[in-house]
Parts: sequence; structure tokens; C-alpha cells
Amino acid sequence: MAKIEVVMPQMGESITTGTITRWNKKPGDEIEIDEILLDISTDKVESEIPSPVGGRLEVIHHQEGETVDVGVLIAEIETDLSVPFGSGSTSAAAPKKEPVSVAVEAAVAEAPVQEVTSSGERKFYTPLVRAMAKEYGMPLSDLDKIQGTGAGGRVNKSDLEKFLSNKDTATARPQAAPTLATTQPSERVEITPMDNMRKVIAKNMVASKQTSPHVNSISDVDLTNLVKFREGFKTEFKKQEGFNLTYSHFIMWALVKALKEYPLLNSSVEGDNIVRKKYINLGCAVAVGDGLVVPNVKDADTLNITGIAKAVDNLANKARNKKLGADDMADGTFTFTNNGSFGTLMATPIILQPQVGIYCAGAIKKTVVVMPDDSLAIRSIMYGTHTYDHRLIDGATGGRFLEHVHNLLATTDFKTLF
Repeated sequence: MAKIEVVMPQMGESITTGTITRWNKKPGDEIEIDEILLDISTDKVESEIPSPVGGRLEVIHHQEGETVDVGVLIAEIETDLSVPFGSGSTSAAAPKKEPVSVAVEAAVAEAPVQEVTSSGERKFYTPLVRAMAKEYGMPLSDLDKIQGTGAGGRVNKSDLEKFLSNKDTATARPQAAPTLATTQPSERVEITPMDNMRKVIAKNMVASKQTSPHVNSISDVDLTNLVKFREGFKTEFKKQEGFNLTYSHFIMWALVKALKEYPLLNSSVEGDNIVRKKYINLGCAVAVGDGLVVPNVKDADTLNITGIAKAVDNLANKARNKKLGADDMADGTFTFTNNGSFGTLMATPIILQPQVGIYCAGAIKKTVVVMPDDSLAIRSIMYGTHTYDHRLIDGATGGRFLEHVHNLLATTDFKTLF
């Protein structure tokens, strides 16, 4: 017998800790290779972590709710095998002395588990699918009739639901478990526990405010020329590229240009050191259900405006389909968020640590404006907010950066960029 040490895995380049949200096994329980051992949350992703070996869970070193540094021992599994899953060997060998870090599947609740079907074929069933099948009392002979449409041919939730619908078994769906919500006797107050994503967001927002003295510079920008250009070009662009050209794409392009001129905004603070990034990974906040994720357009400084638009469209699709990986979320250097898409005139966002700046676009509104010759005109006006870390960025630099972004948006001849 050998003991395998399970350490807190690193779920992205910039991730240094993870929070244990649930142990699926307790000490003494048997566990199969690739069976889900625990759930972990970070500020980027929530992941189910499979066991690297089959055996018996001997020791749990950190409990649910604890935040643990990457590489720290969290559990020990006693096994007949001394090599981790994925090594290509199933024979016994001398125990390894170094800790074995569990492999992380980036997609939440989609870690694949192999099973051999009745026909001898290997198919992939996610923990969610296996749990649903168990609830319905479905035998493996029924599961292996389903053609999986997920990555690697895996059967996903929608595949199973479609199969059940075709078999007219929807009426067999078990009654939903009671929710965790509780109400006061007066029935006038409802208390609902936060989900893991909301807990992580809350923790990180408080930590960011405690870490950085936030300063907000706000100014308006006349986007009349940009609005006219986009209205005349958006149909042609969609025919060419297959997706919509949005104002966010133009703003992100302007942010990248401005970050090249003001590289201090593309830095981070580590202790008493300033870390200047020589690349631009521009984060784009995406609302997902009741939460928020911030995937990054990697090396945005190497892309033209069409390239940025393609990258944003790809990340948004992955976010909506819960396909974002840890790498998509890692190593952002500056962040863009668009509250204007919800009709908000302006907002003061919170910095995503360890970055030192974030830009928020407000809604574009037709506004009566006094022109330089004192005439009145109706123009398309947007308010933009630049929030920055006052430990590193002073008001002069923060304000000049903001005005540079707005000047690019107001004066650029965008037809020359396509």
C-alpha cells in the first residue's frame, strides 16, 4: 500500500489560493479513480476535483470553508497504486515522495468520468449526468444509447434531458429537493444562503477595497461620429464576421491604445515593488446568471479592432455555455466593464486585484449639448469612469489616461480600421 498526498491545485497562473467548498468523501471512505473528491472555489472558477487514484481517503487536513495556499497538503489517500491517474501505468510501483497535485477540469460540473458500457465501449459521463441517471433509475444499458455531444463525445445534461423527453419519461422526474431558503414566521422575510460564486465575489470585493484606495475620475465623451459609423457598418460587419459589432469593441480597442501610452496603468503592486507588464491582457466583465466573470483577451496589444471583437465574442460564448477555462480567467492586466448595456448612466466599479485600474462605460444617450459656437445640438454622449489604485496612480495620470481614451473614441476615423 502507498499513500498519495493530494495538494491544493493551481487553477490558473495568477491563482495562489483556493477555498474548499465541499468534501464529497470523509476519512475512511473508499474512492474510485477520477471520482469527485472535493469542490474548490477561487475568484476565477468553481471546480470539481477528481481523485488522482483509487483507494481509501485516510486524512483530511483542511476542512470545508478553509482557504488554502496552492501546493499545501489537503488530504492523503491510501492506495495500491503509487502513480497518479493519467500516468499511463496501472501496475504497482515504489511510492513517490513528492506530492501529487490533482488535475483540474476547468469547466464547472463537467469533469468527465469514464465508464465501460454494456457494449464494451468507453463513454464519458459527467458527475451531473450520473446523478440524474441514478435519480431516474436508469441502467447503464440506457445511458450507453445516448449519443454524447460534449467534448470528447461526453454525454451532458442536455443530451440526457433530450433522451428522457424522447422516451416520454419527463413525468418520472423526481420532485425537486426543498431549497435552502427559510422564512420568518411572519412570511415577510426570506433568507437564502449565498451560492459559492456570490461568496467569492463578496469576499474579493471587500478585499479589493481594503487593499486599494480607490479613486474615480469621470468624464463624458461625444460619440456621435462613432455611433454614425457603427450604424452604417454593423450590417456589413455581421455578414463578414458572423457576429455583432458592439460599442464595447471600440472602447476596448481605445483602452489598449491608451495603455500603450500610459503603461503604469498596466502594472500591479506587489509589496513595495511596481510590476510593469509588457503585455496587455484586457479583461472584459461578463454577467453570468446572478454572478460575474472576467475572462481576458490575451495579448490584446497584438490585435486590431476586428481581432479584439472576435476574441470578445469567443469569450462571451464560452462564458454563456460555462466553457471558460482557468487560463481564460488568469493574468489580466486591466479590466473593462460596460454598465451602460443595462441602461446605467455611470458607475464606480471595484478594481480586480492585483490590477490597478478598471474602466466602466455608461449608457450612450442623446443629449442637448452647447457647441463651441454656443449653438445647441443633439449629440450621442457617454460617461466613462476610470477607477484606479491611488497607491500607484495619481489623479493627474488617471485623468490623462481617461481623456486619452475618450479623445481616441471621439476623433478616430474608424472606417480606416476595417
